[in-house]
Amino acid sequence: MSDRLPGFSTLAVHAGAQPDPTTGARATPIYQTTSFVFNDADHAASLFGLQAFGNIYTRIGNPTNAVLEERVAALEGGTAALAVASGHAAQVVVLQQLLQPGDEFIAARKLYGGSINQFTHAFKSFGWNVVWADSDDIASFERAVTPRTKAIFIESIANPGGSITDIEAISTVARKAGVPLIVDNTLASPYLIRPIDHGADIVVHSLTKFLGGHGNSLGGIIVDAGTFDWSTGGKYPMLSEPRPEYHGIRLQETFGNFAFAIACRVLGLRDLGPALSPFNAFMILTGIETLPLRMQRHCDNAKAVAEFLAGHPAVASVSYAGLASDKYNQLARKYAPKGAGAVFTFSLKGGYDAGVSLVSKLQLFSHLANVGDTRSLVIHPASTTHSQLDDAAKVKSGAGPDVVRLSIGIEDKEDLIADLEQALGA
Repeated sequence: MSDRLPGFSTLAVHAGAQPDPTTGARATPIYQTTSFVFNDADHAASLFGLQAFGNIYTRIGNPTNAVLEERVAALEGGTAALAVASGHAAQVVVLQQLLQPGDEFIAARKLYGGSINQFTHAFKSFGWNVVWADSDDIASFERAVTPRTKAIFIESIANPGGSITDIEAISTVARKAGVPLIVDNTLASPYLIRPIDHGADIVVHSLTKFLGGHGNSLGGIIVDAGTFDWSTGGKYPMLSEPRPEYHGIRLQETFGNFAFAIACRVLGLRDLGPALSPFNAFMILTGIETLPLRMQRHCDNAKAVAEFLAGHPAVASVSYAGLASDKYNQLARKYAPKGAGAVFTFSLKGGYDAGVSLVSKLQLFSHLANVGDTRSLVIHPASTTHSQLDDAAKVKSGAGPDVVRLSIGIEDKEDLIADLEQALGA
């Protein structure tokens, strides 16, 4: 190939992959093995001492997973990536490198309900403290910064409401505070938004969603932008100080612009153990090959469904940034010009009872706790994904009692609209 940089669709099919050197297999094989034979004692010692790259044990790395990591890093414009067992695992591994007991991180209040629960409750046992901010009020992030702040966490497209976050504005706050900006890019995928282009230092995904795309495999991934200086101010000793388990290596000094990805692998994944199955990596790789085709269909269908719902008498409001009337439409035009995503919410005039009733009457939509599937999905967040929150917190996170969340699939849009029409009419 010439010096021309490959386009997104080409990267989605080819990045990270080569024909298998032994068999000539064109599809990336599933290396379903726990461990790998060393060449000799010196080779083994160099691998364990981080003096050479290679395979040791599938908990730490695997050739199938390595192709997935390189592919997603290429699509996101990062320097390196690490695949793990789930999106939640990705968040734990990322923050383990950044936070010490008593430290804080700032998070946008509009987040997936599972992340709100993880940040509020599970992380307390690590001594990590979350401080909430409002993504519609950039100044709230500035006000939340303290000397204990070590990171800022946002979603590019917020779950469940589909609101678009002003990544560049929040990145400015993070730069001023001297902390990395972490962006969960699950709902957008790199096809719609590449957060690194707008100032993100770390990107995380639930691979389970749009990247895998078929509702058949769990996974998560961490992408290192290579943009943050981890040695500044001594804030991040996991990266800047000598690591006793690796004979005093300083990861920032040794690995430069992919030091964070290395830290996540050799300090986080190695010791916490949330390894991704090579079989799941293979399934997700297969899904990524059609990501640009699927995401465009998702977006086109979602806009058509949102327009239908906006005109229905039983619907009080629709929150979809792809609608010209939506408060986030200008941000959608800036950050996601190809489409505002496939996940959005709408409110029913009948409140909580109407939401619960609607999900039981839909026939083509599947009522389940997932998004990003080829199939269209529906859920009532207040009674499920956000049920652990009190009513005020539900409303603040975009999951009030009257709210229904849709994840629009790639079916014929006319069939989706017909299914909603019969359910709303019933």
